[in-house]
Amino acid sequence: MEPYDQLKEGEKGAWVSIVAYVLLSTLKIAIGYLTASAALTADGINNTTDIVVSLAVLIGLRISRKPPDRDHPYGHKRAETIASLVASFIMAAAGLQVVLGAAKSFFADERTTPSLLAAWVALGAAVIMWGVYMYNSRLAKRIQNQSLMAAAQDNRADALVSIGAAVGIFGARFGLPVLDAVAALAVGLIILKTAWDIFSDAAHTLTDGFDDQQLKVYEETLTTTPGVKGIKDIRARVHGSSVLLDVVVEVSAELSVGQSHDISDEIERRMLQEHHIRNVHVHIEPFEEQERS
Repeated sequence: MEPYDQLKEGEKGAWVSIVAYVLLSTLKIAIGYLTASAALTADGINNTTDIVVSLAVLIGLRISRKPPDRDHPYGHKRAETIASLVASFIMAAAGLQVVLGAAKSFFADERTTPSLLAAWVALGAAVIMWGVYMYNSRLAKRIQNQSLMAAAQDNRADALVSIGAAVGIFGARFGLPVLDAVAALAVGLIILKTAWDIFSDAAHTLTDGFDDQQLKVYEETLTTTPGVKGIKDIRARVHGSSVLLDVVVEVSAELSVGQSHDISDEIERRMLQEHHIRNVHVHIEPFEEQERS
């Protein structure tokens, strides 16, 4: 499957998340208010921020599909990362709102015990979100899309949040109404933690940060390529869901231009086959034995 076809395929996962979050957030917030459950209401607010995250993934995938042009010779794939950065700020604002609301409930003079209906709604939502997580996770692995995989991890976190909300509601029903507020506070903190993780990953990518351990894996592939005598430099950066790799390798000075070119082609083939990297820039330099002595 071609890269742009993969991005189009990834939009299906984003739409599945959006539809699920719209339905579940509406249901949770409505039932949360009706049953006086702070935990379920907070979970619903959490899902409204997830709509923004899913929309960001969708918009990023749409823009990323645009082909390279004069102003964007590398294409538009970083739109995914920028959209994620914007979404992290929106999630942080929603998380603060939930945390402040939960904190106020701790000092309330009276606490209303939520209905069991709220707990069953939370558990049902957890089952649905786990199904969405499984779908998006498998799709992300199949098309090798990092932003969709991040969205899938968010789906899984939301399923666990709903389970936590249900536990808090059940606890409140068994004589500990403060547990509902505790669950709401936990949901708010999880939203803030997720927002921070998305922000830090996006900022790291936009500043051309890259995992040093992953570079060592790429270096191992290079050193085992026939004809490569040494590696003078290796650099990589993330561009959307793709990796751009620049390497300077040394080959025997006695090789012809054609033979050196064949080594370069083999490096590109191995990087695509073993690491799914389509964008590899290889610079060839002669290997001098006296430099090693």
